[in-house]
Amino acid sequence: MALARKGRDHVQAPQILSTFHKGDEVFLARGSYEGTLGIFLNLRGDPKWADILERNAQVRSHPVEWLEHAKPGATS
Repeated sequence: MALARKGRDHVQAPQILSTFHKGDEVFLARGSYEGTLGIFLNLRGDPKWADILERNAQVRSHPVEWLEHAKPGATS
């Protein structure tokens, strides 16, 4: 027996809107590495996490909620 879909042909996954784009200069505003500067690379499979290219040439993952856009001329 088939179940009625009540007008839904498919279910869409929610779109994650990020204020960060590849190449954006960011810094960690919170967390254990607070103040770390880097370049935003991408969101991870879990969109609450992002890969950041840090100034020491390491790529690390950090929670997106800890990130803020770096202000021009900021150094650390």
